[in-house]
Amino acid sequence: MKKVIVLVLIVMFAVAGTALAVGPGKSLDFDGKGAGKVVFSGDAHKALKCGECHPALFKMKKGSTVMTMKDMEAGKACGACHNGTKAFGVKDAAACAKCHKK
Repeated sequence: MKKVIVLVLIVMFAVAGTALAVGPGKSLDFDGKGAGKVVFSGDAHKALKCGECHPALFKMKKGSTVMTMKDMEAGKACGACHNGTKAFGVKDAAACAKCHKK
């Protein structure tokens, strides 16, 4: 499996001027470029407030945040929390299936 997987994470997007959050019961799917579909689950992140990730880690504009697994392993984007301490680490091979769905 390639280590560098480009992910476009869109956690909020604007529709007719209204921001729609990916809250509990909702999810966003992304192309994991050969490693299976990547799913951002609102249920799994429901304890977080939007401002904990936006706009510092993820831009607010749809499609504007692009990253690689290498970025995340360096503590950027998802890797800021998924570091093996706060949440399961992006380097943990046993945890791949938590985000990458075949």
